[in-house]
Amino acid sequence: MKETKGIWKVIGASSLGTLIEWYDFYIFGSLATVLASQFFPKANPTAALLSTLATFAAGFIVRPFGALVFGRLGDLIGRKYTFLLTLILMGGSTFAIGLIPSYDSIGFFAPILVLLLRLIQGLALGGEYGGAATYVAEHAPANRRGFFTSWIQTTATLGLFVSLGVILLTRHGLDADRARSIAKFNDWGWRIPFLVSIVLVVVSIYIRLKMQESPLFEKLKSTGTRSVNPLKESFGHKANLKMVLLALFGATMGQGVVWYTGQFYAQSFIENVCKIDFDQSRTILIWAILFATPFFVVFGGWSDKVGRKWIMIIGMLLAVASYQFLFKELLDTADTTNKLEAVEKREQQKALTAIANSSDSLLKTVTKTYYTDGMSQVETRTDTVYADASKTPAKPDIRITKTLGSSGYKKMIFIVFLMIFYVTMVYGPIAAFLVELFPTRIRYTSMSLPYHIGNGVFGGLTPFIATLLTTIYTNNKLVGLWYPLIVAGLCLVIGALYISNKIDRDITD
Repeated sequence: MKETKGIWKVIGASSLGTLIEWYDFYIFGSLATVLASQFFPKANPTAALLSTLATFAAGFIVRPFGALVFGRLGDLIGRKYTFLLTLILMGGSTFAIGLIPSYDSIGFFAPILVLLLRLIQGLALGGEYGGAATYVAEHAPANRRGFFTSWIQTTATLGLFVSLGVILLTRHGLDADRARSIAKFNDWGWRIPFLVSIVLVVVSIYIRLKMQESPLFEKLKSTGTRSVNPLKESFGHKANLKMVLLALFGATMGQGVVWYTGQFYAQSFIENVCKIDFDQSRTILIWAILFATPFFVVFGGWSDKVGRKWIMIIGMLLAVASYQFLFKELLDTADTTNKLEAVEKREQQKALTAIANSSDSLLKTVTKTYYTDGMSQVETRTDTVYADASKTPAKPDIRITKTLGSSGYKKMIFIVFLMIFYVTMVYGPIAAFLVELFPTRIRYTSMSLPYHIGNGVFGGLTPFIATLLTTIYTNNKLVGLWYPLIVAGLCLVIGALYISNKIDRDITD
């Protein structure tokens, strides 16, 4: 009973800090469309969004370097103080992003500062996960290692969940009038989710300061058997390097693309391709996360009984087999082509505005269309009206936002739930799987690198690469899926052939 009580304290302290770090890291991606207009030139919204997604991705690219730096520290000085340091770096850089002036105020210094802070976030997260997973695993009994480490696995998705919730609460809480509240959020209110994170970080730092060091690391310390050079031992010894490469190409690479396709790219696709409005695109994800999150623990616990391998492999296989169908269903749900319009409800407003220092004007036409299934669509069309009638008309700027009816909204929640269900299969058991591959003296370093290359680089680049592909091949709205399909497909083949399904491994060596 005392042992169980102790492990729950370890999980609680580790999970809270890790959840806050994920919140800090993902708040940027959750606000990509808003940040695009704040920190990049507004003349080309698509280029601004891609630039924001590229900055978001930069944080993932440096995560392996954070894994090397902080993994080495974790194996030299201990798990506790290393991931305490990563928490401070993450919280400080997130808070600082909320203070950066906009592009309109300081020009290109704005995106440069955001990029620098984003890189610090990536470095910090590169050290956090390995420390938290190792710390919990080294406290957990062998026959329940998958179950207890799966609680750490929930923190990434819950961090995203909290970030979405804070964004929506802030967006609608700035003014009693909904339109004014949203306008204030887009202007300055977006800073609040970044700034409030400092309070959460301070609480977590206080809790983590009271934590004890991992018993397995304390044993290494007391016996003088700590690694002198964790990097050399991890990647310079052939046998261990083989395990690092197997972990990357047989597990974490596929797990990473499934994670980011099912959550981040799904949200981006719903908002930017399906044109579903800001609130609905996020609440769809919130509900799907809420329903799916318990399965992290289900599959983590199940892996203690049947092994880690096949649960992860089947999760990748389901994703590869069904992504095209599921994303096509999202598109069809949002498609108005075959819907029956409630013509009597149609609304249209026009406004002509003079262009400053010009004889030309802008004609803005807002058309709201309602459909019998409860869905509605707002089309905002802006035409340039030239004083000289002989001029060739410019291409109009057309923006569409759709609001789903009840049935369509529930259908999208179910589709995204299925995608996150796949995430729980590949992600729930993976902490225990990685911990069991490597010896205690170099565990922090060895497991952190393949995790952050697979999850951070291969996975983290998914929204950017997928969105980029859709801008290149504009006639195929599903073309962005080829990247995760190929990566996950390769990984499941390698994993199925070469990963062992052994359970109850001894990790005390």
